[in-house]
Amino acid sequence: MLRINRAIYERIVAHARRDHPDEACGVVAGPEGTDRPERFIEMANAERSPTFYRFDSKEQLHVWREMDDRDEEPVVIYHSHTATEAYPSRTDISYASEPNAHYVLVSTRDSETEEFRSYRIVDEKVTEEPVEIVEGEYAA
Repeated sequence: MLRINRAIYERIVAHARRDHPDEACGVVAGPEGTDRPERFIEMANAERSPTFYRFDSKEQLHVWREMDDRDEEPVVIYHSHTATEAYPSRTDISYASEPNAHYVLVSTRDSETEEFRSYRIVDEKVTEEPVEIVEGEYAA
């Protein structure tokens, strides 16, 4: 189960809506070994595409080094789908390289509803998990 602070949840959704029609992406870091998403890190989609996302390699290196320096790890890796449901594509599955991360997808295909789903992706096996939005538990 992914437990995520409402403020971080809202920032992920807002980023996805703001970047629409392109896919948005980013990370929520947390203390190593805790599974607590605490620090929201919005990243740029280097592809600027409505159907694909890729972290800019320089930005990703910077963010991952910063997490190392702060004894953090990527607890949530998120991106949006602009025209399809919030379910990992074959490309998303093949690129999933953080076995401990929650992979969050937000669909922005309907501006009236929020489709926010979380998955574990290990060895290309996708398992959907429940999402619990909590009030005030983690820093934003």
